[in-house]
Amino acid sequence: MVIVRADADSEAGTMPGPELLAAMAAYNDELFEAGVLRAAAGLHPSSRGVRVRLSETARTVVDGPFPLSSGLIAGYWIFEVASMEEAIDWVKRCPNPTLEDAEIEIRQIFEPEDFGVS
Repeated sequence: MVIVRADADSEAGTMPGPELLAAMAAYNDELFEAGVLRAAAGLHPSSRGVRVRLSETARTVVDGPFPLSSGLIAGYWIFEVASMEEAIDWVKRCPNPTLEDAEIEIRQIFEPEDFGVS
């Protein structure tokens, strides 16, 4: 899973300009044509979301917005690749999704075999 962190613009609900949207569409097409892309989506700002806090006996709903320091996510891709190195190579080709320096996180999704299930 390739995770795009939120920034002040994404949290303000600012949509990317037409040039970035076109570059992202071309990148997504390239991923799809290569058979790498399994899913992708951008997320609305946290002001439109909620968090559900779970304890032993209670469930509490907290309305957004949430502070940027809490690791908010603005969007994601799910790649199917043979290695972390291949995922890194694909992310290095990604257009910068923000108007400033960006950091994109890559995390492996658990597979059934990771739990001893085949």
